[in-house]
Amino acid sequence: MFKNIIAPVQAWLLSRGQCVGCGKPLDKGKRVKRKDGIEKATCKCGRIFIYNPETKKYRRALFEEV
Repeated sequence: MFKNIIAPVQAWLLSRGQCVGCGKPLDKGKRVKRKDGIEKATCKCGRIFIYNPETKKYRRALFEEV
């Protein structure tokens, strides 16, 4: 039940380019470009996200991508 409430809020924050933990804009965090053109963005609170410049969307990084 708790996940049904949190998941839409997290999806909304990611669509706006904000961290799901602290709500700060992800463009203010540290960014590292990878060889495949995708950027790894790290928020100030330590959460790691993947930014796809083609679709201009963020997603949470998988464990293998960290």
